[in-house]
Amino acid sequence: MRAKRVAALPILVAAVLLGATACGSAATTEPTVTPPPALPSTTPPPADPVAAWVDERMSQLTMEQKAAALLMLHAPGTDPAPLRAYVDAGVSGLILMGDNVPAGPTELAALTAAAQSDPEAPVLMGIDEEGGEVQRLPWDGAASAEGLRSEPAAASRDAFASRAATLAQSGVSVNFGIVADVTSDPESFIFGRVLGTDPAAAAERVAAAVSGEQGVVFSTLKHFPGHGAAPGDSHSSVPEAPLTIDEWRAGPAIPFGAGIDAGAEIVMTGHLAYPAVDPAPASLSAEWHRILREELGFDGVVVSDDMLMLQHNGLPEYADPGENAVRAVAAGTDLLLYVLPADPSEFGISVDGLAASVVAAVQSGRISEARLDEAVGRVLTLRRSLVA
Repeated sequence: MRAKRVAALPILVAAVLLGATACGSAATTEPTVTPPPALPSTTPPPADPVAAWVDERMSQLTMEQKAAALLMLHAPGTDPAPLRAYVDAGVSGLILMGDNVPAGPTELAALTAAAQSDPEAPVLMGIDEEGGEVQRLPWDGAASAEGLRSEPAAASRDAFASRAATLAQSGVSVNFGIVADVTSDPESFIFGRVLGTDPAAAAERVAAAVSGEQGVVFSTLKHFPGHGAAPGDSHSSVPEAPLTIDEWRAGPAIPFGAGIDAGAEIVMTGHLAYPAVDPAPASLSAEWHRILREELGFDGVVVSDDMLMLQHNGLPEYADPGENAVRAVAAGTDLLLYVLPADPSEFGISVDGLAASVVAAVQSGRISEARLDEAVGRVLTLRRSLVA
C-alpha cells in the first residue's frame, strides 16, 4: 500500500500543476477590473484652537481697538498703575526698562502680574536683557555676548537658557536680547553686543541662543537687516550701510536666517538704511519687510525698534509720530514699540492718537484692512499662545 501511494504522487502533483496552469491561463484572458478611485476624506482637519480663538476675538474688535492692539509701550516706575492703564487702553505689550525694575525677582513678578488684565490673552511683557552692556536685571548672572563670542556655541545656548528662566520667573515673556548683528570693527557702537565677529560665527551662536530660550520666553532677533554694517548710532541718526543686496545676503543676512530657522518668534527692525536696497529706514521699508518674509521665510511678529528714536534724530521727515506709525504698519510692522516718558504728550503721543492715525490711514487706503488684520492676528496669536 505504501508503494502504490508513493507512485501515485507524481501523477497527482502533475494534475494539480496542470490545473493551476490552466486556471492561470484562463485568468489572463479575463479583462482587468480597475477599482474606482478613492473618494476624498470628508473628515475635516483638526481645528487649530489658537487660530479659532484669534478669529473669534478679531471679530469682536473695532478698528480702533485693532489699531491699539499694535502697540507695545513703556511707562516709567515701579508703580503698576500706569502700566495697567495702557493695558486697559487695549495695547498688546509693555516694555520694561531699568526704571521699572524693583529690588528683586519676586517684586518684579508682582509688578508684571498687577499689570495684566486679560487671562485669555496676556499682554506681552518685553525687556532688553542681552547681558553686559544692555542688562536691566541686576540679578541676571548669565554671560553676555562679549564673553560668549569666544566660547563654543553651546555656551550661548546655556547662557540664554539661564537668562530665559530668570525672565520667566518674573513674568517676562519676551526677550529683546539676541543681537544678530555682526561686525569685526571694535569702533562700532554695536561691537560689544554682537555674538560673532563674522557671519558664520555669529549665526552659530544666534541659533544657539534661540535654542536656549525656546519654550520659556519668546526670542527676538535684532536689529534687522543688520546694524553692524551701518556705521553710526540709530538712537540719534539713521545710519547707512554701503552694501548691495548680494553683499547683504552673503554677510549680515546669515545670522538672521540662522535665528529664524532656529525658531525665533520675533524680529526687530532697525532704524537704519541700506540705500542700495531702499533709502528708507528698514523699519519703514516695505522692501525689507518683503525680504524678511519671502527670502528668509519669517512668519512671526515683526516689531519695530523704539519708534521715538526716529523723532530723536531731528530729521523733519520723522517729526510726526502718527505718520511714522502709519509708515511702519503700511510697510509690514506688526508691533510698534515706544519707550515713553511719564508724560507721552511731550512727544505728541497717546494711545488714542496713534490708533486714530492708523485708523485714518486704513480709511484713506494707505493701509489696507487686510494688512491691519494680518498684523493684529499675528500679535494676538503670540499672546494667546501664552495660555494655550
